[in-house]
Amino acid sequence: MLSFSALVAGSFSLGSMAAPFISPLALTSVRFLLAGAIVGAAAAALRRLNRQALQAPWRYLVLGGLMATYFVAMFEGLKTAAPVSSAAVFTLTPAMAAGFGWFTLRQRVTPRMALALAIGGAGALWVIFRADLHALLNFHIGRGEFIFFWGCMAHALYAALVRKLNRGEAAVTFTFGMMVAGWALLTLLGWHDLTVTDWAGLPAIVWITLVYIAIAASAATFVLVQYATMRLPAAKVMAYTYLVPSWVILWEIALGRAAPPATILIGIALSILALFLLLKDEH
Repeated sequence: MLSFSALVAGSFSLGSMAAPFISPLALTSVRFLLAGAIVGAAAAALRRLNRQALQAPWRYLVLGGLMATYFVAMFEGLKTAAPVSSAAVFTLTPAMAAGFGWFTLRQRVTPRMALALAIGGAGALWVIFRADLHALLNFHIGRGEFIFFWGCMAHALYAALVRKLNRGEAAVTFTFGMMVAGWALLTLLGWHDLTVTDWAGLPAIVWITLVYIAIAASAATFVLVQYATMRLPAAKVMAYTYLVPSWVILWEIALGRAAPPATILIGIALSILALFLLLKDEH
């Protein structure tokens, strides 16, 4: 999940640069297609594609639809919402995952987990708003933030349902089924966007973003989340998203943006403290 948080952060930085140039449905459909091809090849090489994986295909439609919703909402939201505001909405995901974890699997949130979630949320917000209390107080919910909120809710529900719907399939096999279903849904809904997009005329940043999100932020992260959700409660899995703002800062610096003030290290320290609290075995 540490790897997951670092890879996801890159999709925020690159996605905000590519969002104005392409339809979210078209981008996400191609993303699922490329990522699905990679994961499918891996599953075939590992000989993990079998009849067991074909049981109850409706499971893949549910999970694929949830992840497709998240990604489309993310890129649609980035068209009108500031990256800072979107990241603030993203930090609500762990708390929502805790609720869905209880509802679907009766996963209990212990007092220490609740404390860790609160500390992690505070640290993430400190990082997001660059240790500027005035910026935090000025935060407002706009159309883009509202759209992305529903995407984050879909992501949180996905994390809770993976363990409930898995019937013993390997992570790579289950991920492949979800990607195929998600791609089919996106292609059906976004066929018009796919056909009217001038693919040859797209700027380079769109292709760079597409390759990155297909390989690193889709194929890799989906498998990582599948693996983690089979071993950790949903709230713990999604709690690692508190580290995403800290990773985003490193991505922004790597892309030539200005470094944040030193006081932002307080927020990073709080996020790390939250992880240490969550990593301790509940039993």
